[in-house]
Amino acid sequence: MKISTFLISYYLLCLFIIGCNSTDQKKGNTNTVKTEVKQATTSNKSKKNIIFFGNSLTAGYGLEKEAAFPSVIQREFDLQKINYNCINAGLSGETTAGGNDRVDWILNQNKPDIFVLALGGNDALRGISPESSQQNLESIIDKVRAVNPECKILLTGIVPPPNMGQDYFDAFQKIYPTVSSNKKTFLLKFLLENVAGEPSLNQEDGIHPNKEGAEIVAKNVIEALKPLL
Repeated sequence: MKISTFLISYYLLCLFIIGCNSTDQKKGNTNTVKTEVKQATTSNKSKKNIIFFGNSLTAGYGLEKEAAFPSVIQREFDLQKINYNCINAGLSGETTAGGNDRVDWILNQNKPDIFVLALGGNDALRGISPESSQQNLESIIDKVRAVNPECKILLTGIVPPPNMGQDYFDAFQKIYPTVSSNKKTFLLKFLLENVAGEPSLNQEDGIHPNKEGAEIVAKNVIEALKPLL
C-alpha cells in the first residue's frame, strides 16, 4: 500500500473538500439519505439489516448509487443468498460530531443487526481533536447498542493527513484500536486498503475510489464482516 502517496493526496483534499461540501450540497445529500433510508424500511423486511454509517466514501461520492461499496456488498450477498439488507446511510462531508447527531434519526428508521461505522476522515482533515473524535465514535456506538444491545459493530479506520504534524498523526491513528477495544467492536484497520494511493483505482481527486476501487473496498469490508454474519 502506497501510504506516502495517499497522505499527499489527503493533504490536497483539505482544499478540495471546501469546494465539494458546501452547506447547500450537504442539505441535498441529507435529504437523499433520508429518502433512501426510509425506502429501506418498507422493503426486504424479512432480512436482517446492516447499516453502513459513514461519509462520502460510504455514500459513493462521484459514483452511481449502484457503484457505492454498500451496493456492491448487497449484490454479492444476494448472489450468495446471505440474508441481509444493506442500508447505505453515508453522507458526504460528515464528521463524527455530525454523525453523533444524525445517528438517532437513522436508528429510528431501521433497527440494525450489524452496524458498520466508517467516520473520522473529515475530522482529521479539519484538525478536530482526536479526543473529541473518539468521544463521538464511542457515543455513536452507545446509541446503537441502546437500540439493539445484540447489534454487532464493525469500526473502520482511516489514515489521517500529515499536515497537522506527527503528534496529531500518531494520536489520530490510535483512535480506532482504542475505541474498538473500549467498546468491544470488530475492527477493519484501514477501509481503503489496496486502494489508497493507486491512481487507477481512484477518481481524479485522488481520494475517492472509482468504480473499480469501490469494488475492492467492498471486498475489504466483506472480509471484515465474515465473523459477524
